[in-house]
Parts: sequence; structure tokens; C-alpha cells
Amino acid sequence: MITAIDHIVLTTADLARCVAFYRDVLGMTLETFIGGTPPLERLALKFGSQKINLHLQGHEFEPKALRPTPGALDLCFLTEQPLEAVAAQLRVHRVVIEEGPVARTGARGRISSIYERDPDRNLVEIAVYQP
Repeated sequence: MITAIDHIVLTTADLARCVAFYRDVLGMTLETFIGGTPPLERLALKFGSQKINLHLQGHEFEPKALRPTPGALDLCFLTEQPLEAVAAQLRVHRVVIEEGPVARTGARGRISSIYERDPDRNLVEIAVYQP
């Protein structure tokens, strides 16, 4: 029945800091679109064929999660770059790597991962599949 994840929603306490992290540090593209109930202009961060829709805490769009909360997500993003290059990019932006590289298991098999946090303290894992 289910074939893929199309998008997720991230609730943030600070839109500007959130956008800066995902756009400037992780290289996602910021876009605006019309959506929600009632239809309003919204923000999303796009990467590959996925996107993250953004909600500002206290000003969420309907429908929404029962308890939308900044810092409640544990996200894993895939990269094709060597993790050493990703870690170097994170250091340029003064992002602290909490753990890694470490061996983990992804949806399709073995991955190597590094962990850091976004401005809302969501756990962000960046991983590369191992041969």
C-alpha cells in the first residue's frame, strides 16, 4: 500500500534559523507554495524528490500533528558525498558533530552516519550507504 515518504512537517521555534541551517548548511532549496486549510502561502525545504514543510510553533497550519513540538524529530538524510567532506562543511558553519562516523543500519542496508542537531535541537543524522 505505502511506497515512499513524500514529505514531512518540521515545527520550528525560529523560521529564520531553521531555514538557514537546512538551506545554508545542508544545501536544501527553500520554496514557497500554497497549501493547508485555509490555503495560505507556506515554506518548504526541498532536496532530491522529497521536502520538509515548515510550521512555526504556535502558528501551525491545519491539519497538524496533535502535539507539534520543536526538537521532537530524529531525521536521517542520505548523502553521496564522503562523510569527511560533510563533516568539514558542518565545521565551516560551526555545527557540532555529536557522534560519528558510526556504523548503522538504514532502510536498504549498512550505512555510516554522523549526528548533529539543528537549531531546534532535532537530531539530524547524515548517512552514506556502504558497499
